[in-house]
Amino acid sequence: MTTLAEQLTANTTERRKVLSDDDWDVIDGSIRDLKATGIQSAVLGVGDPAPAFALPNALGHTVSSAELLARGPLVVKFYRGAWCSYCNVEVRALMGVLDEIRSLGADLAAITPELPDQMTTMQEKHDLKFEVLSDVGNAVARQYGLVWTLPERVRGFYAKIGLDLERSNGDASWELPIPGNFVVAPDGTILDVFAEPDYRLRQEPADVVAVLRRYVEGRRHTP
Repeated sequence: MTTLAEQLTANTTERRKVLSDDDWDVIDGSIRDLKATGIQSAVLGVGDPAPAFALPNALGHTVSSAELLARGPLVVKFYRGAWCSYCNVEVRALMGVLDEIRSLGADLAAITPELPDQMTTMQEKHDLKFEVLSDVGNAVARQYGLVWTLPERVRGFYAKIGLDLERSNGDASWELPIPGNFVVAPDGTILDVFAEPDYRLRQEPADVVAVLRRYVEGRRHTP
């Protein structure tokens, strides 16, 4: 079985076959510039309270963090959109460990700035069995410290490849969340964080499971 890192590297290899060197200069430059802003210092950390949310799923039903946390720990996954090939690779990998996550009494919810009809593409394409929620305007992602505004050169690149964020996200902000995973305890305390400005790098699903397992085992040994 390949690791998520290996799958993401393979995805990059395939994308390099269809994008020009100039395109990659734009991609690499935007990631360097984003890191230089120090955005990671704004991301919520371990021990912080996780902001509550109530967001619509693909069926238009409102799903709240309170109801999810009432069942046990929660993995909150922020992703950029169904158009992002790296996000597609990651959600497939997370589906592969969903049974393990649930066997530990936990659950998983994914959050995207896309409109509900765009989320349906992701959910149906990968037969996702966890909640996928629409955070239009990045209101929740902003509370987690993940939001950034795409520079003009990146907007031009997206237009070139036919990606219309204004249509998929339902606003003209050109904002996206950096991809992030937050493991949250039932009391709302953040147990683990992985948030990386370089969207080509993602947390291994096995590491998410390991965090949950340590939490569950720690609870068992608590007097």
